[in-house]
Amino acid sequence: MDKVKLESKIRDVFGRKVKKGRKEGMVPGVVYGKETKPESIWVNSLDFSRLVKKSGESTVIELEVEGSKEKHNVLIYDIQNDPVSGNYLHVDFFKIRMDEEIETGVELVYVGESPAVKESGGMLVKNMDEIEVKCLPADLPSEIKVDISGLKTFDDYIYVKDLNVSGKVKIDLDPETVVALVMPPRSEEELGKLEEKVEADVTKVEGVVKETAPAEEEGKKGENKK
Repeated sequence: MDKVKLESKIRDVFGRKVKKGRKEGMVPGVVYGKETKPESIWVNSLDFSRLVKKSGESTVIELEVEGSKEKHNVLIYDIQNDPVSGNYLHVDFFKIRMDEEIETGVELVYVGESPAVKESGGMLVKNMDEIEVKCLPADLPSEIKVDISGLKTFDDYIYVKDLNVSGKVKIDLDPETVVALVMPPRSEEELGKLEEKVEADVTKVEGVVKETAPAEEEGKKGENKK
């Protein structure tokens, strides 16, 4: 696979002081790896966003650091986003060696149209959104496409063994693991049962004690005195 490039700058501010940089369109980050000292950096938010959108998060990146001749081969290890705005808050990059196998998650992208969904009104069930793979960095796919057009009936399944990956990419999962299937639509009877309100006597549930009214409690005390 082709590497993508991303420029960065050395960062010398931390904690709350990074807010100014974020307002200027920069994302604070860190680069680390085996037996290497972590390096704090800035990356341009727009450039990083374009990279992720085009190449995904499972892509080998050639990270250039301003003022340094050294270029790092890295993977995106973690991304933190603002829960409200969705803006990038921080990104971790992990240094890799191109001659050593890596283990990482690769996104599954579902493509095509399932006849069982379109014609029979079924519901597509995706059992996984990404899958762990092991391979050399140069063989790492940015995504794995899952063609659901083969799901023609409710008895059809897509298994791990059906995924279209290179022989250089290892998936440490049972080949018979189901990736996707189509569930049949609910019958009117099933929908009716879902709408029914089931009332249960909570006093029959273990651990629940029925509260006794004060008047009733007084009556019991009087009977005990007799």
